[in-house]
Amino acid sequence: MKIEKNSVVTFHYQMCDEHGEELESTKGNDPAVFMHSNMQMIPSLELSMVSKEPGDTYSITLPPELAYGILREKSDIRVPSKHVLTEGKLEPGMTVSIQTKEGVRPVKLLKVGKFNVDIDTNHPLAGKTLTFDIEIIDVRKATSEELSHGHAHGVGGHQH
Repeated sequence: MKIEKNSVVTFHYQMCDEHGEELESTKGNDPAVFMHSNMQMIPSLELSMVSKEPGDTYSITLPPELAYGILREKSDIRVPSKHVLTEGKLEPGMTVSIQTKEGVRPVKLLKVGKFNVDIDTNHPLAGKTLTFDIEIIDVRKATSEELSHGHAHGVGGHQH
C-alpha cells in the first residue's frame, strides 16, 4: 500500500544537522508511527512521504523555513515556573517542555528564577537545515477509531 491521506505510517528515521551531526534517530529503537495528513509532523517531511511504500528509503534536506522555522529575534519571554512540565532541577541552557494555550512545546531556558523562568520561544531546532534519512517500514489504512481520534494507535489498540 502506498502512503496517502489517513494512512498509518511506521518508519525509521535519522535526523542530522547541516554538519552531519545526528540530532535524533529511531535506529535501534521502536520506529515512529503516525497518521498521515493529520498535522502530526513537519508538513514538508510528511508531504515527502506521499506515494512511498514499505521498503522505500530516501533522504530529504529541509531548509529552516520548511523545518522548524527561522530564528526569530526578540523571542524571549518570562513565564511562571508552573508552566514548565520538565521535572528536576532547572538550569539555563536546558531544553524543557512547557504548557501553552496551543499545547505542549519545547523551549530553551535562558534564566531560572524562584517563581518565573525566561525562555526562548524559538523551537530548539529553529534556524537549522535538517537532513532526514527515512525508511518506510509499514503502511496501512487507519481504523475507524484512529480516524475519529485523529491519530494512530499503538500495537494492541488505544494508547495515549
